[in-house]
Amino acid sequence: MTLQILVINGPNLNMLGQRETDIYGHVTLQEIMADLSAYATSKGAELRCVQSNLEGDLVAAVQAAAANGAESADGVVLNAGALTHYSIALRDAVAAVDVPVVETHLSNVYAREDFRHRSVIAEVCVGVVAGFGPLSYRLATDALIKLLS
Repeated sequence: MTLQILVINGPNLNMLGQRETDIYGHVTLQEIMADLSAYATSKGAELRCVQSNLEGDLVAAVQAAAANGAESADGVVLNAGALTHYSIALRDAVAAVDVPVVETHLSNVYAREDFRHRSVIAEVCVGVVAGFGPLSYRLATDALIKLLS
């Protein structure tokens, strides 16, 4: 059976390649997700990607990952963007589902502004990958594949 991995990207990640290129680089989210999808396929997994600037959409995506339906997944890679630092609703959604979630960030949030050093989501995730640019997504995907295999 092919592993189903859901990649959830939060606010402003749709602006990758245009915003703060000194931090995030010039690669777009679409390019990162296309590369990740090919990588996941080479590892025997299927990828589905969701991006929204709306907190409720991300909560719904996490909940759907645990449901028995077309949007279900065996594991989730979650880059919640700024919601990482304050979204109790997203934290509670992750805590409520029986699906492993890996918190993921392109930048090293601990080498940035103080407010980015606190994640309300990390304590309910199976792990955190941060600071490796687009490679962060591959590392998180690898972790889920190993965990679920």
